Amino acid sequence: MQITGGQGAADGFSTPVSQTPVHAAAELTEHGPTAYIRHLDQVYTLRITRANKLILTK
Repeated sequence: MQITGGQGAADGFSTPVSQTPVHAAAELTEHGPTAYIRHLDQVYTLRITRANKLILTK
């Protein structure tokens, strides 16, 4: 997998791309259609659609 781009993003973070972790969606979902991601006190659902698109919902 190749990731291109400069430093940072619109959110103001300045982590260089080479230091940003990359996670395969299939590994996060354990090769199923969904995974739950906890951030602080909220739980989000990551879903892989039949069209292989990713949807992240609260």
